[in-house]
Amino acid sequence: MIENNLVFNNKNIFVGGSTNGIGWESAKLFAKYGGNLTIVARNENLLLQRLQELPKNADQQHTYIVADFSNPENLEKTIKELHLDKSINYDIIINNTGGPPSGQLEEASTEELLSAFNLHLISFHKILGCLLQGMKSREAGSIINIISTSVKQPLNGLGVSNTIRGAVANWAKTLANELGAYNITVNNILPGATNTGRLKEIIKNKAQKLNLQESEIEKQMADQVPLMRIAEPIEVANAVVFLASDKARYISGVNLPVDGGRTKSL
Repeated sequence: MIENNLVFNNKNIFVGGSTNGIGWESAKLFAKYGGNLTIVARNENLLLQRLQELPKNADQQHTYIVADFSNPENLEKTIKELHLDKSINYDIIINNTGGPPSGQLEEASTEELLSAFNLHLISFHKILGCLLQGMKSREAGSIINIISTSVKQPLNGLGVSNTIRGAVANWAKTLANELGAYNITVNNILPGATNTGRLKEIIKNKAQKLNLQESEIEKQMADQVPLMRIAEPIEVANAVVFLASDKARYISGVNLPVDGGRTKSL
């Protein structure tokens, strides 16, 4: 099995949005395979709880950062302070955070668009600015952005999200071109409908709007997937960990859908 060959011993791994959903499942897998985790989220109490739940052997060192991706300047300051305090050079960066509110793009305010850009693109770029130099100096590294299948096929009712996800995908592709000379790979994971808090929120809002039961909306979503079901976060995390592994060192600049075949484009 592939998983038996995944090894992250002595690797330092930064995982955003890592107390729940795809981020948490990814963090657990990296820790299971020997990595040293820095988990990042807003809720310090939950971070402390998750820190205790991460797999750990005698050689592993896990830590956490309390930060809000909607405040890129504060995120940057906090990461720099941790780096000065612990001198951690990261081998793997997993950029992941919650999505913008749903709604029609024509109804979105300028403030909503700016907020989404800060939450995703600007925060990811701040993280890059803090952590990239160590990767370049060692000529090795992996950057993975967890975004959305809307990069390939915009999703109805998620106008702001569609817009910002596309920007992140192009940001990542440009970085893949620029950083390849340093043996740094940059890839995007595109989850489809996945059983996370974000999906539950979308289902709830849609059910209220259409005056339907949430279970009906969930079934409609599952029926759009060739595999006829919604993904579990661990299934997306498996793809994240593989792309970050030495098994994927020649994969860079790709948008990988993990959506059960739902996306209609190639």
